[in-house]
Amino acid sequence: MTAESSGPAARGIATVAVIGAGRAGRSFTMLCVDAGFRVILEDVMPANLRRAQEDFGERWGASLSCALTVEDAVREADLAIDFVPDELESKLEIFSMIDRMAPPKTILCTPSDALSITDLASCTYRPDRCVAVRTDGTDLAAAQRVRLLHGAGTSAETLRRMEAFWARLGKQVLMENDPDEPMLVKNFVPAR
Repeated sequence: MTAESSGPAARGIATVAVIGAGRAGRSFTMLCVDAGFRVILEDVMPANLRRAQEDFGERWGASLSCALTVEDAVREADLAIDFVPDELESKLEIFSMIDRMAPPKTILCTPSDALSITDLASCTYRPDRCVAVRTDGTDLAAAQRVRLLHGAGTSAETLRRMEAFWARLGKQVLMENDPDEPMLVKNFVPAR
């Protein structure tokens, strides 16, 4: 662990809400628990939560719990990351829910290979705390390197906290401006 990954920015994220307890969400949950984060796992499908409880066995406790609703999962989260399908409607729905229910401090992060984080962030009250993450075709938990995508409005503090978070998970972090053409905000002309 580097000095950067154990400094104040890393301490800014203690509780992670993982939305989606499918295979990818479960493997990411264990990565976070093993790195010392408190994780609250949520899924709309009770069978996925039961599977997670079977997979994690004795690990349930102070650092790992489940929630039956998004609201319960994000109530105390410093970071909320979703594992919903990578399609615009699903991502907009989950970003909107998390944005309404999470405290203002919460950073929203989404794994996406195709969507613009600028678009997703524009639909929230916290565009300065929204990022996307991509890998080179591998599972997020298994990837050695992640690309952290951010829009023009993403705050420097958010980027510092996210870089420290991913470093604590043992990932090499590449920071990139959002490379995708925003579809929702491309015709938006800011007021002068």
